[in-house]
Amino acid sequence: MTLKRLRIVAVVSPIAVVVILELVRTLTIGAISWEKRLILDLVTVGAIVLFLSILFSFVDDMQTQLVRQNQELLALHGAGLDVAAELSLDAVLKKVVDQAKNLVGAKYGAVSVIDDHGRIQTFITSGISTEEREAIGPPPVGHGLLGVVLHHGQRLRLADITTDPRSHGFPAHHPPMHSLLAVPIVCKGPFRGNLYVSEKIRAKEFTKDDEETIERFAVQAAIAIDNAHLHEQVADLAVAQERVRIAHEMHDGLAQVLGYVNTKVQAADAYLKRGKTEEASTQLHELASAAREAYTDVRESIVDLRTMPTPHRSLPDVLREYFERWQEMSGIAVALDLDADVRLRPGVELQLVRIVQESLTNVRKHAKASNAHVTIRRNGTNAVATIIDDGIGFNQLARTRGEFPRFGLTTMLERAEAVGGTLTIDSVPGTGTTVRFELPLE
Repeated sequence: MTLKRLRIVAVVSPIAVVVILELVRTLTIGAISWEKRLILDLVTVGAIVLFLSILFSFVDDMQTQLVRQNQELLALHGAGLDVAAELSLDAVLKKVVDQAKNLVGAKYGAVSVIDDHGRIQTFITSGISTEEREAIGPPPVGHGLLGVVLHHGQRLRLADITTDPRSHGFPAHHPPMHSLLAVPIVCKGPFRGNLYVSEKIRAKEFTKDDEETIERFAVQAAIAIDNAHLHEQVADLAVAQERVRIAHEMHDGLAQVLGYVNTKVQAADAYLKRGKTEEASTQLHELASAAREAYTDVRESIVDLRTMPTPHRSLPDVLREYFERWQEMSGIAVALDLDADVRLRPGVELQLVRIVQESLTNVRKHAKASNAHVTIRRNGTNAVATIIDDGIGFNQLARTRGEFPRFGLTTMLERAEAVGGTLTIDSVPGTGTTVRFELPLE
């Protein structure tokens, strides 16, 4: 019944009751004394009050149910936003169990995450202080009632845990608990878990409505667990791809360097056979210079590989830390200008860092610059990173014969294309170089 109909009934019903009673009284009794009339009126008023009490009790129950449903929807919406946000799995699950506990009026709550071997990987509690949690000891291993949900995926709704024959009791310092509601968390990935609430407040046991509410929060927990697992898979895939790319780059770079070294050795040998020691010495000096540069490149590459964003290190922190080391090594000043609302996927962040590193390596080796400026700004659905130096620039179409190989530009183009971005390089001799990398936002 809708609230609109209830309002109509609340107005019409009392009037109808009074009219019916008056008709009955007139037709059956006739004229009566005022004392009897007063008694009948009191009976009528009592009937109306009783009817309205029942009616508004029903309305109050409906209002309470609507308020609870609204609170549940808001809590589920908040849990969905938490899952989509860059929060850790433990943080999301803690919010889920807190909200579920509060909605069903439980004193305690817990959520467990189980790995593909059936072991409890994570156990998060709500309603228990840190001191109480430490006093209880290590997380449960799934014996007793917890094992029923853990290993068999069954739901449990009990009025008193202690009277169930499957209960193994509680460890020392565990708070007393009687009523229990537990539902499994069914995931698409290899992980699953369980959501528990215990000790119903102002009631002896949990209701069927409480069970349905907990089930909906278990779905949110499952989404969070699956989401975390997918993020781990993406991160592992990004690491594997990065290793393959680095191996490819090192192979190509080493092959070019060795080819350059072989050319210089052959030239020096030919000059020596002709007795041209001065020319041979020049070739050997160039070879020694190439060896020193290759050694510097290797050392710089090792530093670069250790510089990468992680869940605990943001992109601005990583870049600023790298820039400090790069300035000390190169003697070239570098500035960073980064928009705060630029959010990138982990794999895109990594390629951005690598392109910035390669660009600055070229600045150090070839630009003869005094300053470099790195800018990362939002541009609609994309982010644009520019690396500008005030060096001597270069001719992109020409390379001096016998010049030490430069394969960094090709590497940067490959990295940009790997994440769906575009890379352009603008340079004219005498005017510096601008590298522009446009990449998709998260």
